[in-house]
Amino acid sequence: MPDFDASEALLEQVKQARENATPLRIQGGNTKAFLGREVAGEILDTRAHRGIVSYDPTELVISVRAGTPLSELFAALDAAGQMLPCEPPSFGEGATVGGMIAAGLSGPRRPWSGSVRDFVLGTRVISGLGTHLRFGGEVMKNVAGYDLSRLMVGSYGCLGVLTEVSLKVLPKPRQCLSISLDIDCARALENLAQWGQQPLPISAASHDGQRLYLRLEGGEGSVTAAHQRLGGKPLDSDYWADLNEQRLDFFNEGLPLWRLSLPNNLGPLDLPGEQLIDWGGAQRWLKSAAENIQSRAHELGGHATCFSHGISDTPFQPLAPALLRYHRQLKAQLDPQGLFNPGRMYAEF
Repeated sequence: MPDFDASEALLEQVKQARENATPLRIQGGNTKAFLGREVAGEILDTRAHRGIVSYDPTELVISVRAGTPLSELFAALDAAGQMLPCEPPSFGEGATVGGMIAAGLSGPRRPWSGSVRDFVLGTRVISGLGTHLRFGGEVMKNVAGYDLSRLMVGSYGCLGVLTEVSLKVLPKPRQCLSISLDIDCARALENLAQWGQQPLPISAASHDGQRLYLRLEGGEGSVTAAHQRLGGKPLDSDYWADLNEQRLDFFNEGLPLWRLSLPNNLGPLDLPGEQLIDWGGAQRWLKSAAENIQSRAHELGGHATCFSHGISDTPFQPLAPALLRYHRQLKAQLDPQGLFNPGRMYAEF
């Protein structure tokens, strides 16, 4: 499909929804529809609104419309030897840039490079008031409205219709090597805690219960020196994409899948079910039919999200009363009629 600015049509659909008090279900490629609660409403499809608005590799900034396929964004960056370091997963060929921002999910490099939110410089958003707003800027020096722009990340379309985003990008590393080490979980987490205080070029770390997987990235000399020091067998680099896109055998259908975001210094955890450790221990995938996963995550200082659709009526970690009040206030400011993805994150808004 050719590039096209469909913002006027999207804005008109929002204005009609305001007049008729019609809830809207915002979607792009729909590859992350399994996340969150069911949404009833008229479909607002962003995919016609697509294309790269501006990209100057020397400025390390790209501006792109929300309906643009993620594959097109990645291809444009790859052709210039650059990347979006947070490695957002696609979960399907039709994934769009808008869905990437709405879900706010990051890949294996996240603890070492930052999250999706860290790379958002500015956005354009259609609010529930029927206005097309611009937050932030298109250059790294412009920080006006920066926080509002970042609030769109992980909001699952509940705050507005994202139409455009400006992203900071970085050059690809000159050298990349993946290795595996046959060490148990406890020793792996101990080693990762020590290595985290040393100048080692680690950019991903995962443990599947049997062995530790590492990715080393940087200059050729630093990667080679790190490999000589750590040892380990060379690993097919496709492992990280398979982990990120949940194509490993661990993610085969069976028990409900939970994502636990936890402090990375907890060590091995006795949790009900099968675990896969990512982010050096800060992200733990858990397959479990237990009903107390979110309360257990809260006790450990983190939170849990259900990645299996229809398993829980509260797939996202329940909010504390004070935090829920802030969420409601923000929703009321940007979407006072509650038009956008009502109930997608929480039944309360």
